[in-house]
Amino acid sequence: MNNQNYIIKHREIDPQAIPNFYEYGYVVNRIKETLFQEFGFQFKMYADDETTNEIWEVLEEDIQNNQHEVNLISYIYDGIETATISSNHTQEKLELIIKPRINNALYYYPNFNVALAQVSVFQSHSELTHDFLLAKDDSCMVAFLKYVLERKREYIQNHVTVFTDTDDGIDRKKEKITTLVTRDDVFLEENLKKEIYRSIDEFFSEGGSFFTTYNIPYKRGILLYGKPGNGKTTLVKSIAGSISAPVAYWQITEYTSSYSIHEVFSTVAKMAPMVLVIEDIDSMPEDVRSVFLNTLDGATSKEGVFLIGTTNYPEKIDPALINRAGRFDRAYEIKLPTEELREQYLLKKEINQFISLVDVEKLVKETHGFSFAQLNELYTSIALQWHYDREVDIDQICTQLQSDNKNNKKRNWDSELESYSVGFRV
Repeated sequence: MNNQNYIIKHREIDPQAIPNFYEYGYVVNRIKETLFQEFGFQFKMYADDETTNEIWEVLEEDIQNNQHEVNLISYIYDGIETATISSNHTQEKLELIIKPRINNALYYYPNFNVALAQVSVFQSHSELTHDFLLAKDDSCMVAFLKYVLERKREYIQNHVTVFTDTDDGIDRKKEKITTLVTRDDVFLEENLKKEIYRSIDEFFSEGGSFFTTYNIPYKRGILLYGKPGNGKTTLVKSIAGSISAPVAYWQITEYTSSYSIHEVFSTVAKMAPMVLVIEDIDSMPEDVRSVFLNTLDGATSKEGVFLIGTTNYPEKIDPALINRAGRFDRAYEIKLPTEELREQYLLKKEINQFISLVDVEKLVKETHGFSFAQLNELYTSIALQWHYDREVDIDQICTQLQSDNKNNKKRNWDSELESYSVGFRV
């Protein structure tokens, strides 16, 4: 578009007449002038309300791990930071990292003729951050946006995208899967385990051909419920580590809003096919529950999405969540481990390095009513006692276990809940 097509031209206005636009326009024009001098053609500016978050996420990832795709053209202001101090926590050490700063820099993707800048514009004693997307033409921008979505699917394969609703909006993080949880690490009743994994595998097999062949909508939802500590999170981790599809994890809080519901489902729709885990679904604020249910009922909101909801308190939710097709198709109770599963779990942890197999059998019987989390704590206690004393007093431990279990049983829980009773309770 030529300058003659604009009614208000930055170079012609009086800075006193439109001061805020003058200051904003000054930054824009300096960026455009720099790009023209560098590449010899005019750049067009774009607004994007749909994929902006993905663009900046991919830019950050490319700067760190895919540097041949993107070039730093210039920093914007000479008096503002050009690097960011970050840290990476692992079990072994705390690693301090210096990373290039996204803000205050002009980046360029030569394969797409696209430039990106995140810039502070100082206006009337205030500072506003603006995202600038520029490209040679529309076809360049479209090709770049396709690259952004493909690139994001690629780099999040070994990560879990975590959404947490806060009072400042949605906090987005990508967490690398550092500890691989295999399906062998999941202790469930065998038929239940087989049914859940078969459902997952079929969904992501051959592009969902099963659903096309049998004319079944390409979306699936399961709800996992039961006492805390019985393996719901481990099950989810094993799914994340054993499928070739992105996984997102959404933590419901009191700050969950209609905006965050729309934002999460809009984001995952771009990455489909994928898994979306909704943690503590019973915590959904009452004033947005209808919005959530309507979103689940939407024609395209779950297309290509395998939805997994979890709750520790199924009595807090109403049958509306599961009794209508297209929301959650099945509900599975993750029960307390049986005697057989308790034995398998403790032997998998190699507890027999500290106590005899006879004592293991005794311990298994004494831990009736224990969750896997409690069994894990039991293992830690025995390991600590062995480490310091080089012996384990199994009778003392069993006595303590019985006392602890009596205290835990004071909490009411109906283990015989039927799956059809699960849903939001209005």
